[in-house]
Amino acid sequence: MLDAQGMWDGFLNSLKIAVPATLVPLLLCSLAAFAFAWIDFKFRDTLFLIVIALLLVPLQLTFIPLSRMFGGSLDFLGGTMFPVWIAHTTFALPFGIFLLRNFFITLPKDLIEAARIDGASNFSVFRQVVVPLSVPALASYGIFQFLWTWNDLLVALIFAPRGSQPMTVKITQLLGTYATEWDILAASSFIVMVVPLAVFFSLQRYFVQGLLAGSVK
Repeated sequence: MLDAQGMWDGFLNSLKIAVPATLVPLLLCSLAAFAFAWIDFKFRDTLFLIVIALLLVPLQLTFIPLSRMFGGSLDFLGGTMFPVWIAHTTFALPFGIFLLRNFFITLPKDLIEAARIDGASNFSVFRQVVVPLSVPALASYGIFQFLWTWNDLLVALIFAPRGSQPMTVKITQLLGTYATEWDILAASSFIVMVVPLAVFFSLQRYFVQGLLAGSVK
């Protein structure tokens, strides 16, 4: 059934978009959140307030500037998935930094200081202390980001190459004025729903822990 109307290619394109667009923001947000939480540098609080302010910027407001950028100085990225990945990563950073930073500051300060006294660098503290203790928060953000990118239609419709469109775009093409292939539409819609559900239920315990972390002292 997925072979009809290019749905199997759409499924693979959805994975090609969602997986990198989840892992890259997760890495960047965790590093930035660690810096805002546990590294003292000039204008740290001011920069964090700027990050918070970026949460107020509507997604649709950036489409025209990004389109001009990808059609101008970054036109060599045309025909690839990089515009979609860059767009999703850019939109994901403010919320991810805010969420993970608020979790990181609740970690025991004594553990961080003990690691630094033992000679650990900031990256070693992040990798060996912060990340193992922050699996619930990281999993929670990963679930959020995967669901957003997997179910996205607007960004993929604008920035995805014509031959690499995900299932969300392919499904809209099945809706015709005079005829609709309901069998293919139903099967494709089921696949679109079942994948994020499988991701959510497989990481559900981490998701609940991440949302409740820091809520009670």
